[in-house]
Amino acid sequence: MNLKELQLTLDIPAGVDYTEDPGYMDKTPRKPQPEPVDYDELASMNLSDLLSQIIRDPSVALEIDQTFEGNIRQIAGNVHLATIKGLGTVRVNQLRAACELGRRLATSMYEKKAVSCPADVARLMMPKMRDFQQEVVLVLCLDTKNNITHHKEIFRGTLNASVLQPREIFRYAVEQSAASIIMVHNHPSGDPRPSREDVQATQQMVRAGNYLQIPVRDHIIIGDGQFYSLKEERDI
Repeated sequence: MNLKELQLTLDIPAGVDYTEDPGYMDKTPRKPQPEPVDYDELASMNLSDLLSQIIRDPSVALEIDQTFEGNIRQIAGNVHLATIKGLGTVRVNQLRAACELGRRLATSMYEKKAVSCPADVARLMMPKMRDFQQEVVLVLCLDTKNNITHHKEIFRGTLNASVLQPREIFRYAVEQSAASIIMVHNHPSGDPRPSREDVQATQQMVRAGNYLQIPVRDHIIIGDGQFYSLKEERDI
């Protein structure tokens, strides 16, 4: 059977090269694309509507809102999101990516800003750290005017003096030409009071910093809406 006979059999108009028109054989109506939403409209939305903008499913968004009782922090830090009916891996990843963008936005403006007291540091770092499910240690590099110039996650896990070594912290501080540093870490339990291991690890860092002439200004522990400064409480 030649091409012309095949075209007649399939009722394809002669002269049409459907290889150049990928949509020729696909006449399924396409869903209209959503219109852009401006910031004022987003600001007026409730949580369920905002979630729907991310996952594109109002019923699942409402289920998430009701399951976590409107608690955004619970949604951001929950490891069981995938158990919600209709919320598969792709949508879980979308939600987690949106939450991470929010965290980064919340902390993106603190670099190059001066900190004069533990409360300044806690106010800047709490949005980023309070929902972590593990203990995370950050080091903040300061210049001679106490401006935060750089920051880096140094450790994730259970903090103690044996696993948290000065080498990595002060290598980073030297690379960034830090005049001093502040250590910050979170307590997933929500209670910011330091453990004996927290104090011992900090004292080890203070000794190393004094030797290298890069002082450890403070170690601040972030809890659930509260913080603890080892410097302010004279633990170091």
